[in-house]
Amino acid sequence: MGESIENRLKQLGIELPDASGPAAKYANYVITGNLLFVSGKGPSGNPKGKLGREFTTEEGYQYARLAAIEVLAVVKDALGSLDQVSRVVRAQGLVNADPEFEEHHKVLNGFSDLMNDVFGEKGLHARSVMGANSLRENLPIVIESVFEIKS
Repeated sequence: MGESIENRLKQLGIELPDASGPAAKYANYVITGNLLFVSGKGPSGNPKGKLGREFTTEEGYQYARLAAIEVLAVVKDALGSLDQVSRVVRAQGLVNADPEFEEHHKVLNGFSDLMNDVFGEKGLHARSVMGANSLRENLPIVIESVFEIKS
């Protein structure tokens, strides 16, 4: 991809917020070797509730997309530029879900689709998603992620 990631974000109509800080006593991110680990991030706007109860799968998809934007803000804060990302390596999503909810994977697609839109084929990543009976601050989703960075 010859264009800068910043230009790609503008084309997508995305303006990154300032990176949000950690919710407790942990690092927002850790760099070791050529890997950047981003701590769990939830969507902006402080939504509260469970998928399958307060929120639909489609709303969850949008919350996962908002969480991805929060993750990108941390990556930019950590690296100075998103162009320093070699690839998105992994994502793990925790979905605050009603016990009968079965579309966790469709919710996490909000994160995955945005990473692919922003980074192209470098955005394709390994991932897992799990349902949780509760999450901090009753957020609908929290996503951890790992990025390979240029040395």
